[in-house]
Amino acid sequence: MKNNEVVRIAIAETSVIIRSGLTAVLKRLSNVKVQPIEILSTEALHDCVRTQCPEMLIVNPTFGDYFDVAKFRDELSGKRIRLIALVTSFVDASSLSKYDESVSIFDDLETLSKKIAGLLNVASEEEMDNQDTLSQREKEIVICVVKGMTNKEMAEKLFLSIHTVITHRRNISKKLQIHSAAGLTIYAIVNKLVELSDVKNL
Repeated sequence: MKNNEVVRIAIAETSVIIRSGLTAVLKRLSNVKVQPIEILSTEALHDCVRTQCPEMLIVNPTFGDYFDVAKFRDELSGKRIRLIALVTSFVDASSLSKYDESVSIFDDLETLSKKIAGLLNVASEEEMDNQDTLSQREKEIVICVVKGMTNKEMAEKLFLSIHTVITHRRNISKKLQIHSAAGLTIYAIVNKLVELSDVKNL
């Protein structure tokens, strides 16, 4: 999507302090124009999805006692809403893999900006400054590709959704203009992301 499009992001969180704080932070993102929608209850969430069709939902995994990701996706009836877990306390890491991404209340503005931009497939502020440089996450993806891992294996290792892994791979190809694993292997060796001995052992 284009950087100047307005993105509707629903925030499902019962704490007014956290919800209002996140709303204020989302409005400060420089690479994405956000229209936040604050949601207090499960009923309001269903109404929002039905009437306002947000592109993204940031939801506390404990929202409505327990937010059932699989059930929610089933109820979307074809709508594509990216789900982000809002981590405010200890959460089992395996449960976060059901989401497209996760954000923590301890994330800074830059981290939040990158995660939102990654899901929307738009360039973050840093990436706009330097289109040819891979982010740290993209470098991790390149290393996984060189090691012959599948998208599913990468998603599990890096605690990402498969959709996010595919988006990162698409961005890497676009930035480097490299479209094969062999090409990425050469890139990784030249840029010292992996050692030649690591590749020989595969």
